[in-house]
Amino acid sequence: QLQLVESGGGLVQPGRSLRLSCAASGGTLGYYVIGWFRQAPGKEREGVSCISPSGGGRNFADSVKGRFTISRDNAKNTVYLQMNSLRPEDTAVYYCAAYPTTVQTMCVETRDLYDYWGQGTQVTISS
Repeated sequence: QLQLVESGGGLVQPGRSLRLSCAASGGTLGYYVIGWFRQAPGKEREGVSCISPSGGGRNFADSVKGRFTISRDNAKNTVYLQMNSLRPEDTAVYYCAAYPTTVQTMCVETRDLYDYWGQGTQVTISS
């Protein structure tokens, strides 16, 4: 059973950066797409970014394009979400999630595809 643990959240001022980590155990991360989702109070959980097993396929929500990057280190069983130029509207609980696939170069941010979820990490952007 794949288990995911997020870390790296916190309180930062607008314009600053944070790097979130998603550490996996109980499975080989190289067989999974990893996605990042976020949920703000009173809003639905939305997809932020995803990365294919090989790292060659990546998608980003329009709201974070040009500010967020995603990367993975399969040897360390960890995926990273680098968030730059943070805005108050980025405030949310951020979750990483995974689904298994044999397609190495593509990922999809459709929430229902994801079988495994972490507990989330709070990101708060405020001055």
